[in-house]
Amino acid sequence: PFGHAKPKKICLHHVPDRLLKHTRNFQKRKAPLAGAPTEMKKILVINGPNLNMLGIREPKLYGSNNFKSLIKYVKAEAKALGVKVRCFQSNYEGDIVTAIQKAYKKFDGIVINAGAYTHTSVAILDALKSVNIPTAEVHITDISAREEFRKLSYVSMFASVTIVGKGFAGYKEAIEYLVKNK
Repeated sequence: PFGHAKPKKICLHHVPDRLLKHTRNFQKRKAPLAGAPTEMKKILVINGPNLNMLGIREPKLYGSNNFKSLIKYVKAEAKALGVKVRCFQSNYEGDIVTAIQKAYKKFDGIVINAGAYTHTSVAILDALKSVNIPTAEVHITDISAREEFRKLSYVSMFASVTIVGKGFAGYKEAIEYLVKNK
C-alpha cells in the first residue's frame, strides 16, 4: 500500500527552476510576458488581394515597406505578446474563404485585411459568421477617407473591431485587441 499510491499532480509553475532541474523530465520553461495569456493564443492573420504588392503598389498611400517586412513585423509583435500567428495571403476570394473555414476550432482569433474584397465579398462575411471566431479587421490606410466605394466594409459587419489608417501598427493593435478580449 505505501509505495503503490498514485502520485498526486501538483502545480510546479511557481517552483524555481533551480529546484526543478533535479526532477525527472525537467524542461526549462519560459516565463510568460506580463499581461500575456497563460495559454498561448493562436491567431490567423489573413491578407487579401494586392497586399503582396506592398512597397510597389501606390507607395504614397501604403508606404515603401514590402509585404515580407509586414509579415516579419507581425510575427515579431505576436511573439512579444506571447501569441502564435499564422500568416496567409491570397489574391483569390475562394482561397480566403477556405482559409477562414479551416481556422474553425484551430485558431482563437482572426486578423483580416481583406483588401478590395472588404468592399465586395459577402462570401468572406458569411465564412466569418460561419466559424464565429473573434475577428479584428485591419486596413493600412483609412478606408473611410478614400473613395466612396471603399467606405462599405462587409467584414466590419462581423468583426468586433475595425482598425484603419495606422499602417503596420494596426496589425499589432488588432492582435492586442484579440488577446485582451477573449
